[in-house]
Order: sequence, then C-alpha cells, then structure tokens
Amino acid sequence: MGIDVNVALSAEPTVRDVSWTERDVLLYHLGLGAGTNNLDPAELAWVYEKNLRVVPTFAMVAGQGVSAGAIEASGMNLPGIDIDLRKILHGGQSLTLHAPIPVSGTAQISSRVADVWDKGKAAVIVLEQAATDVDRNPLWTSSMQIWARGEGGFGGPAGPDVVTATPDREPDKVLVSKTSAQQALVYRLSGDMNPLHADPAFAKMAGFEQPILHGLASYGIVCKAVVDGILDGDPAAVQAYSARFAGSLCPGETIETSVWRGDNELILQAVCVERDQQPILTHATMEIR
Repeated sequence: MGIDVNVALSAEPTVRDVSWTERDVLLYHLGLGAGTNNLDPAELAWVYEKNLRVVPTFAMVAGQGVSAGAIEASGMNLPGIDIDLRKILHGGQSLTLHAPIPVSGTAQISSRVADVWDKGKAAVIVLEQAATDVDRNPLWTSSMQIWARGEGGFGGPAGPDVVTATPDREPDKVLVSKTSAQQALVYRLSGDMNPLHADPAFAKMAGFEQPILHGLASYGIVCKAVVDGILDGDPAAVQAYSARFAGSLCPGETIETSVWRGDNELILQAVCVERDQQPILTHATMEIR
C-alpha cells in the first residue's frame, strides 16, 4: 500500500459518464440540512421538485447518489494510489462553475492526479476533475486536496502556500447553520460511503471520538448558507468557491460562517460554535457574478 508518484502523475485521465435525477439533487440537499422549515418557500425550493434549484456544490457528488446504485467504499480508485481509508482526510476543495447545474442531466467527467505534494508526515494528492455536458460544453471543474497521513517524506515538492487573510474588520454578515445528529448518515447516501462518517468503532481507530461530518458536507452547507443569506437564493450567482478544511465537525454541531463582501468576491470563514469557535473552513473565497 502507498503512493507511486510517477505512476499517479503519468496516468491517463480516467473518463466516465455520469447521470443524475431530481431525486439525487433532493437527497443531496437534505444531506446539507435543507428543509428544516418546510413552510418557508425559499427553503422548499431546495427540497421539492417544483421550481427546484441546485446548490452549486452538488457538482461534488453528481453521478454518485441513489441513481448510481451500489457503491464500494474499499479504498481510493486512483492510479498509483493505494491507501487505507483511515489515513486520509479531505484537506481542501475548489470548484469553478461554467454553467448552472441542471436538476437532472448527464455529464462526462475526466479525472486525473494533477500533483502529489510532500508535507513531511503526510502526502497531499491533488485530484482534478472536469465535467462537460452531452455537447461537450464545460459544466464545472474542481480540484480536491486529499491528505494521506504517514505517506510523506518521499522528497517531493511541498506545494504552494495559500494565504487568504480575513479583513481586519467585523464581518458584513454572520450566517448560522445548525447540523443534525443524523446528517452524516443522510449525506453519505450521496456517494461518500467512508465508514468514518457512520461507524463509531472505525472512527475511533482513525483517531476520532465519534463519526464526523464529511468535509464536503461542511463545504456544501456553507455554500448553501451563502446562497440563501447573501445571494438572494440564486445559485447561478456562484462562479467559483474554494476552501481549506481546518477541522472536523461532529453531526449535531453548529457552523457559524462569517462573510466579508468585496466587489466580485466574498471572503468566508466557518467555525464550530460548540467548540470555542474552532475553525472548520479557512482560506475560503467565493467569486460571484
């Protein structure tokens, strides 16, 4: 087991066709905690097929949900990468939207390992994906940083430094998102079946007191909160969104997102309320149209 850097970086992109339906979108939104107030028309638009909207971060799970059937969770299916799931953590994520995501559709997704960084005690695998529609028009591109504990020290580059400082002033708005005790169990049905998010014994072997919420769930929760609270409920206003995952969140805890407005950019920082404002998402920005 481990990482063969040369094999990982030289492999041809993996191309797969995916499709999704309204049910996949609805389930994803429920995994983000949508629908808690089913009498609110704005909230109902996320969880009812009539006038359904799509949170942009659905791109992260498109083609992996209920329409995909059975899902294996045995490891990372990447060339040159063979790592125990207990060793990996999601370190960061970026997403660029080239067009609104339809409520149902088909796409072709090309995936490749773009970089492997040496962080000493860990390696960071940078997985890039590009999605196009049936006419080969671009839909979205994404870059995922996967931390593999114990896989560093091979003498490779450390990767770029990322610096996104929050402004030296009070945020323009603070958004509060309460998660539920079963939220990770719902979110994992959209594709990430890692037992770290469901099995207490597995979580303890991985060094956590209990199963934790997916990093991409926190990423999506913050995106939805910003669309609702800053962008007047318009997901098409999101052009790009990136963040680093600074800490874990347990299901049932509360995310507090501070937002600073710029001309065409929002600077974000998300913390856990119950744990003395422990950072959850940092170095986070959203480009808006």
